[in-house]
Amino acid sequence: MFIGHFAVGLGAKKIAPGISLGLLFFGAQFLDLLWPTFLLLGIETVEIQPGNTAFTPLNFTSYPFSHSLLTVVGWSVLLGGSYYLLRKKARAAMVLGLCTASHWFLDFIMHRPDLPLIPGRDIKAGLGLWNSVLASLIVELLLFVAGTYLYLKTTEATNKTGVYSFWALAIFLLIIYLSNAFGPPPPSVESIAWAGQLQWLLIIWAFWTDKNRELQVQPRSANNQ
Repeated sequence: MFIGHFAVGLGAKKIAPGISLGLLFFGAQFLDLLWPTFLLLGIETVEIQPGNTAFTPLNFTSYPFSHSLLTVVGWSVLLGGSYYLLRKKARAAMVLGLCTASHWFLDFIMHRPDLPLIPGRDIKAGLGLWNSVLASLIVELLLFVAGTYLYLKTTEATNKTGVYSFWALAIFLLIIYLSNAFGPPPPSVESIAWAGQLQWLLIIWAFWTDKNRELQVQPRSANNQ
């Protein structure tokens, strides 16, 4: 899953309007920010294996530290807890932690049984929606449409930058997603890892976009979020 995770960040703005979209993207994609770094360091591994599933040629052979359920709980507590310590805003901290945790559960729907539950144990899970290209596209695109709708209902542009930067970001995410879905397999594991690092630019982009937008209706509790 790719844009489905970004959809969570977009939709979470409705629940925690005080958090920047960039930070919500960071939380929702945190596991996939760790993973390419762990690939480059040789801590985790993946193989390019066309036909592994109908949707992706990647065989996720080992990623216990970025994507096991137990460590995801730890990463979620770390992000949410760190935000609370810095900002003292409990609801927003909980939303950020849940964005991080949501990544595993969305992957659980899409992946074949390759998601580890506990590092070092051969217990893995996954419902395997990636075995159907059509079903994968429908689920992820619907999530993205829903997230986009919630974000646009929550915020409005304060200038033209707020309009154009948002739609450019949304279109760019769709282009990346469809290119990955229908393009050729990646040439190497290293190219996957370095491409994954480019997601940091998407997070910076989201911070910039959100900076040029404001809440449509200021919730009474927004100051506590």
